[in-house]
Amino acid sequence: MSTVDIVLAGARGHGRWHLENIRRLQDKGIVRLAGICELTPLTGDEIPEGLGTPEQSADFGALLDSTGARIAVICTPIPTHTDLALAAASRGVHILLEKPPAPSYAEFRRMADGVAAAGVACQIGFQSLGSHAVPAIREFVEEGAIGEVTGIGGAGAWARAEAYYRRAPWAGKRRMNGVDVIDGALTNPLAHAVATALALGDASRAEDVTRIETELLRANDIQSDDTSCVRVTTANGLQVIVAVTLCAEDPDEPYVVVHGDRGRITYWYKQDRVLLQRAGHGPEEYEYGRTDLLENLVDHVTDGDELLVAPDATGAFMKVVEAIRLAPDPAPLPTTAWHLLPDENRRVVPGIDGLVAAAADSLALYSELGADWARPHVANEVST
Repeated sequence: MSTVDIVLAGARGHGRWHLENIRRLQDKGIVRLAGICELTPLTGDEIPEGLGTPEQSADFGALLDSTGARIAVICTPIPTHTDLALAAASRGVHILLEKPPAPSYAEFRRMADGVAAAGVACQIGFQSLGSHAVPAIREFVEEGAIGEVTGIGGAGAWARAEAYYRRAPWAGKRRMNGVDVIDGALTNPLAHAVATALALGDASRAEDVTRIETELLRANDIQSDDTSCVRVTTANGLQVIVAVTLCAEDPDEPYVVVHGDRGRITYWYKQDRVLLQRAGHGPEEYEYGRTDLLENLVDHVTDGDELLVAPDATGAFMKVVEAIRLAPDPAPLPTTAWHLLPDENRRVVPGIDGLVAAAADSLALYSELGADWARPHVANEVST
């Protein structure tokens, strides 16, 4: 098998993870890092050992042309995703596009339609959907292990220091210089919880969503939400509720839970770990492997393997992004609802960890759970 040349756009921040992953695949002889696109070139110390001296340029199109790369990995600020993806597609270059794929549904459609018209493959970087746990959970459900599915919950209680919102000019922004960004807890850091919950609810495509309600709040001095929840009603009548925060007291692993009338399945998606609890049986734990999305894209391009996360498989997630974009700006929590941890320089919302878990467990929004800082149920609603 011939080695596939790759260009990475955005090699700092989360892009460092992609550099290490490309090195792993390069060591296997699958790919070669041919180029890095950054506004400021990486120094030798910033390039992992073993990747050689890839060509560097701030001009993405010119770099694709000069390297002849077959695949581009795009890990750049959210508002740049569509234009860069289309620049790659116009050159016949296949794409791994970081999540969220776009800051609005219109931009998402422009990207997805353009990529399809160009006839190139595009993989969206929801790594959790490459987990072998996902088809395993679907099989449990189809076999009736937990009876009839009654709803899907998702929970993410993470912590981010105030420096997190200063890491880039677009961090924590809903819009910047008149351009949508939508960098909120549900749409970026904990986007996997939303996308995975929708996938397990058999509601990945845009047409699978009929109604979306959001409650968007913030403890931090930012534009976007850092403590929020969403309820998605699917075309088959199922409710998917995801509750998240970046102001946790004790940060923990995010998870998705599939509720059934005779049990439940909990999936810790970063760990590929599954807990099956069902009537008449003791709890059963499973750990699964994971197919790397870049490796899957390479196998798709070279051998015709099925793509794991094509754009249309993220249409429902993008409907959620659009509902959040159209919602009123997140409400600031009262100063009595949070405090600063000086040692960690981060804001904490007391009781939020339990509230996040309760939302996923009871399939209720914050306001319905009686949080004293959540107004009586006035969730922002969008019908799709």
